[in-house]
Amino acid sequence: MEQGEKQAMEQATYAEPERERAGEEESAAPLGGESNAALHEEESEQADREEAAEPMETAPTAEELAAAKAQIAELEAKLAEMENRYLRLYADFENFRRRTRQEMEAAEKYRAQSLANDLLPVLDNFERALNIEADSEQAKSILQGMEMVYRSLVDALKKEGVEAIEAVGKPFDPHWHQAVMQAEAEGYEPNTVVEELQKGYRLKDRVLRPAMVKVSQ
Repeated sequence: MEQGEKQAMEQATYAEPERERAGEEESAAPLGGESNAALHEEESEQADREEAAEPMETAPTAEELAAAKAQIAELEAKLAEMENRYLRLYADFENFRRRTRQEMEAAEKYRAQSLANDLLPVLDNFERALNIEADSEQAKSILQGMEMVYRSLVDALKKEGVEAIEAVGKPFDPHWHQAVMQAEAEGYEPNTVVEELQKGYRLKDRVLRPAMVKVSQ
């Protein structure tokens, strides 16, 4: 009898902790559910606050549209002005480049002009000296030497494009000839060069000195 009571007491002692653990688990389950619900509610409130903080788009007013149109028109006018200014500057630059190129070409083409102008009086003096009649062998020898120098000078100038202007027998041309006299001349058409008083010279297509001539009436 005593042994049976002792076994019953041991079983009751062992069952009591099991019942306590089961009670703790049952009491903990409702607490976890309440925590999740509170967290979900807080997240929902946070989302609502963020949506409320976002600015709402509103349609522009008539005054704002008018101001925007005025600003666009002003910008378009400035753009047109800048385009016109660019075109003018580009045209000026092209003209400047063309003039510069023409000046460089002319400088190359007529590079001997200054020297030729300085040598024209020398050629005149040679021609006057060669027209003198030599009365001795010594004078003839000197004239021959002068003629050689004269021919060499003329040839050197010719290589640079300097040539004498044709005059006698040619129709008078004010671009190449300078008429200083008019006279009746048989065998010549009117307005024809009948005599050359001073030789003229040209450098390629440019007149260095027009020929001074007498023209028939």
